[in-house]
Amino acid sequence: MKVNKPTQVKGHTKSQKWKDVRGKRCRPPISSSELNSSPVMARMIKEHHTIMKKKPRVKRLKNKAKPTFDSKKNTPQSGLKKSYSHANGSSAFTMDNESDDSQEWKEYSQSIQGNGVATLADMEDVQLGRLEGEALHFCAERDDRQNHAVLVMQKDQTLCFRGKCFLTCLYGRVEVMGFTIEEGQQSYPLFSPASHCPLTIRALENSDDTRDVKTEASPILRKYLSAASRKKLLKRVMSNSSIILLEPMETPLTRFLSSFTELSELFSPLMSELMSAVLDTPLNGLGMIPLVSAIEGLKKSKSYRAALNTVVSACRGDMDGCAVILVCGTKNVGKSTFIRTLINTLLNHTTCVDYLEGDLGQTEFTPAGCLSLTSVREPLLGPPFTHQRTPEHMIYYGQSSCESDLERYLESLKSLWRRRSQSRETPVIINTMGWVKGFGFQLLVDMIRFFPVSHVVQLGHSGTTHCPALTPEFLRTAHGCQTHPPTQTALDEFTDSHSPPRSYTHLIVQSEFQAVGRQGTAKHQRANEQRELSLLAYLSQLQSPDPGPVRPLHSLTPYQVPHSAVALGVIHCEVVPSHMFYAANASLVGLCCLGEKITSRGGPVLLSQAPICPCVGFGVLRGIDMARGLYFLLTHVDPSVLRMVNCLLLGAISLPSCILTSQPGFEGEMPYVTTDYSFDLSGAGKLRVFKGLMRPGQIGV
Repeated sequence: MKVNKPTQVKGHTKSQKWKDVRGKRCRPPISSSELNSSPVMARMIKEHHTIMKKKPRVKRLKNKAKPTFDSKKNTPQSGLKKSYSHANGSSAFTMDNESDDSQEWKEYSQSIQGNGVATLADMEDVQLGRLEGEALHFCAERDDRQNHAVLVMQKDQTLCFRGKCFLTCLYGRVEVMGFTIEEGQQSYPLFSPASHCPLTIRALENSDDTRDVKTEASPILRKYLSAASRKKLLKRVMSNSSIILLEPMETPLTRFLSSFTELSELFSPLMSELMSAVLDTPLNGLGMIPLVSAIEGLKKSKSYRAALNTVVSACRGDMDGCAVILVCGTKNVGKSTFIRTLINTLLNHTTCVDYLEGDLGQTEFTPAGCLSLTSVREPLLGPPFTHQRTPEHMIYYGQSSCESDLERYLESLKSLWRRRSQSRETPVIINTMGWVKGFGFQLLVDMIRFFPVSHVVQLGHSGTTHCPALTPEFLRTAHGCQTHPPTQTALDEFTDSHSPPRSYTHLIVQSEFQAVGRQGTAKHQRANEQRELSLLAYLSQLQSPDPGPVRPLHSLTPYQVPHSAVALGVIHCEVVPSHMFYAANASLVGLCCLGEKITSRGGPVLLSQAPICPCVGFGVLRGIDMARGLYFLLTHVDPSVLRMVNCLLLGAISLPSCILTSQPGFEGEMPYVTTDYSFDLSGAGKLRVFKGLMRPGQIGV
């Protein structure tokens, strides 16, 4: 049987409309390109305030105290360090039109904008808090010819934004998600999509206060701005200023993701943030949209900061061996964000951090269903789908949960640890699943015993960790899935079985960000959506790095692989051999390397059980030619590496539906897509096989 190559047609996009928060008006859909247009945003804000005026208001008292003005400075004596009210989350500095305070602020801002000169008192106000509204007009200048913007930030000043851009520090230092970017370093890509917490750029204090800022800043600005803009911005430079260059960013990843209708607004503000976005700024058109202070960026609690400082101090100090930090906690408590911040902070002091992936559902560097060991040398300035890469060592487990085969999960982690060079003295961070009840908790106990852990960071919220505290004292009597007291470790090759019980530092972090402990309900925030984003990002590596239109997968030339050259296995469920090709066709497969040589009797080689073997990447099995005995495989893995692949493993990680339903160019019935299917029929669903699970009463028997 020959399976024809997939063909495709243009998908029909339904127009989407969103209603005003009061439900009285409907607005037309807004594209991401329009969001960067100040006239469009001005129209939206004008309509918003028109609706606001129609609402009944509480009349202000007329005999309220008015501020006293200094006629020389034309500014309130109390200064401008007062809180500005935002009507219904509105982003502009414009306040209630019936307020005398707002009118006075408007007159002041117009007077400052008119002469373009800022006094020292004005600068002190700009230095504090979030950069937004009028402050961006004072501190940023754009060069339309080169399509970039230069921003002057003062110490502790922040810029929170949605979107994506390249950031280059021209002078001073800034910090993004724990990583310090200094002058002289390369440009770094910043990703702040709607699926995750918005990124915040924070200016730091300059390390050398003896430098002549004015003298050094002038030639720097001359390279990027015109004379008028340079002169205006030079007035904003002070002793603790940092100067950054912001440039638009377009990569194969962003082009590929935006080609799908449902992801076209991925880097735009959420609907709840739309009226809090500041678009009429010099940063327009760069792909980044500033947010007002009503929208929080990464929120670090006191225990959060204390844990970061403790771990970083231990890694910088003289430890007996390298630090091994295991991070655990229940779902949606911020483990991944904490780990990214920790890695970025450690990269300020070391050139490399090793990362052992133990979370099958929310992987950091690979598609879901993988266990991997990665050496991180570059900061992680975005969510997982923005930094997909091939780890040094990887094993394809094939599912987003390990509950069906606990033994294979633990043995895979042990195999990865054995492959790590024990002579390396780089810190190791171990990520774990959000399964902290029952067998999931016992897996944590086993992992702490298996690996030479020096720190256990346990995240919780609302004053609890939602499971017993994994202290060294608790571990002496705790039961794991494979270990039981008084056993100290299951990896005798790493730890002497006769040595005294190891101790480690136990840290509890209480997360305090909004909606902690709850899965996001906005678009692209659910766990299954984030898994699809990571897989789409991985497939974007099939695109050409050169600028140009996105090429659909069916237009790419596949590799032809003989059936006799590789073994085919299904690792997540039981499939009869006669149905193996039906299951694997048009699916994602892991490209793996079995230790033994593949022998064929002239036909396909099928595996009867799931192996634990290295995986070098993934491919799409886009067709099977039974007549010629060929697999047609799409992958970006280098041909020199493909020569070592002798096994294709099919797991439960399926291709996102948009890959099959949104491809352009075909007419008629979509290949591999059908609606004539019912899971109510007997045998229609996959057969679940549970391995390694024991009843609670059997534990310890």
